[in-house]
Amino acid sequence: MFEKFLSFIEIKTKITSVFAFLLALAYLSYIEQTIDWQVTSVFFASMFIFDLATTAINNYIDTKNNHQVLQFRRSRALVILLLLLAVSSALGIYLVMLTDIVVLFIGGICFLSGILYTFGPIPISRLPLGEIVSGLFYGFFIPFLMLYINMPEGTFLTYDFNAISMALYLRLNILPIITVILLSVAPVCATANIMLANNICDLEKDLAVKRYTLPYYIGDKAIPLFAWIYYVTYIATILMVLLNILSPLILLSLLTIFIVQKHISQFSKVQDKETTFLVSIKNYIIIMGTNTLLIFLSGLLHI
Repeated sequence: MFEKFLSFIEIKTKITSVFAFLLALAYLSYIEQTIDWQVTSVFFASMFIFDLATTAINNYIDTKNNHQVLQFRRSRALVILLLLLAVSSALGIYLVMLTDIVVLFIGGICFLSGILYTFGPIPISRLPLGEIVSGLFYGFFIPFLMLYINMPEGTFLTYDFNAISMALYLRLNILPIITVILLSVAPVCATANIMLANNICDLEKDLAVKRYTLPYYIGDKAIPLFAWIYYVTYIATILMVLLNILSPLILLSLLTIFIVQKHISQFSKVQDKETTFLVSIKNYIIIMGTNTLLIFLSGLLHI
């Protein structure tokens, strides 16, 4: 039963949310920012369980549309995914009570996007937006929220609502936002490439069920795009050192390009779901694991 559940929620794919969380945690440690463990724990639980729920919804709907076998009876699978949604929603509401309306707004957008990814009249998964959506919501919003709930109030933005004039005043602090954007480039790009590799490998199957993903529209350009998305992560790393956002120690992560490039070459030759698709997972772990470890070590060694 438990093995079926792990398969149903595709536990192996949860590295995208966990590593993005750990990257932000490492950065907080690097800048010696005190971490509110209560708020952080609630955030992680809500985020992780919602990730499980969106995968469950995706499998529930896809197996119905593609006439594939589900891990459980459909009635039981529906109960499981609704339970996951309920728990993650309750934790999300509790998180908002502990924080503020910004978390409610961003969390609401993430919740809505997760539901609409495979549900609704025009699911996001059937559009050429999967790479952008997955990269943005896993790679950017998780680190942003993690930093937002732990850093001093007003670090990223301040707001004020005038009920009389019905006006919202919003002030953004550019430098902290640039910092979190650059920090998020690696998880955004590495996550997007997992989706891109998946869509490239599944192109024919997707067309059979009228799913028109990004590779359908860009054709042969999909492979060069796959490579350049990885290269952007290394450019962002160099920029963060030049802007004194991260320690020069992070430049050691540039050495991973040799392994990443080897995987890119393998995928360029053969695009197969059972074999070469795994290079996108390996590259994600290599890039995110190395960056997270080096940022943590920079803080530990006070470099």
